[in-house]
Amino acid sequence: MILTIEDENRIRTLTLNRPEALNAFNEALYDATAEALLAAADDPEVAVVLITGAGRAFSAGTDLAEMQEMVTNPDFVAGKHGFRGLVSALGRFPKPLICAVNGLGLGIGTTILGFADLAFMSSTARLKCPFTSLGVAPEAASSYLLPRLMGRQNAAWLLMSSEWITAEEALRMGLVFAVCEPEELLGEARRHAEVLASRPIPSLMAVKSAMVEPTREQTLAAVERENAFFAELLGGQANADALAEFTGRRGGESV
Repeated sequence: MILTIEDENRIRTLTLNRPEALNAFNEALYDATAEALLAAADDPEVAVVLITGAGRAFSAGTDLAEMQEMVTNPDFVAGKHGFRGLVSALGRFPKPLICAVNGLGLGIGTTILGFADLAFMSSTARLKCPFTSLGVAPEAASSYLLPRLMGRQNAAWLLMSSEWITAEEALRMGLVFAVCEPEELLGEARRHAEVLASRPIPSLMAVKSAMVEPTREQTLAAVERENAFFAELLGGQANADALAEFTGRRGGESV
């Protein structure tokens, strides 16, 4: 299974499970994760969702081999939800969302933190938004959510530089709530999840709605701007060169 789902104490844990591809999102994983979030939103027995990754990565972002196929193959079949469907499900998710970043996080493996109510990160993990190195635009409302979360200059560096940041830098920048030793990460994330899950679900949802609703319109507008820029740049010379270099260097594997 490319996504494992476990329930305990009103906490639903979603584990991205493509470790051989560093949990990179192909269309199937985008669809499975979006479906899982939609189901958790409607399940009266789920109070909190916790997302983490299997193996040494949280997520290597979009599967670049599949991205190249999307660009070059006119017969490419997109998923039911795809990337945009996952972003929509994240933006509309009405309950507490916790991320436990267990390893490498690239692209959506970093920008998903803009939707997290709490994010925990392993001390050995690293994050990167490789958009400029791929010749594309930002994604997942990161151009709006990350400056609000981290401050303008921290977000500018993360989104523009295509450089790695460490767990300590992510904490200093305000991107994550806490940094933990690798063996303590899930336990610490679950401990906080259990505190939240012990509270009444309608109250949790009211708090989240009150926090998110004032920015919902701006978040949706950011997604539309980013999608337009992404469509404009995808398949352009800089993007085509980057994808060709990547697939040639990695033999089609994810970052």
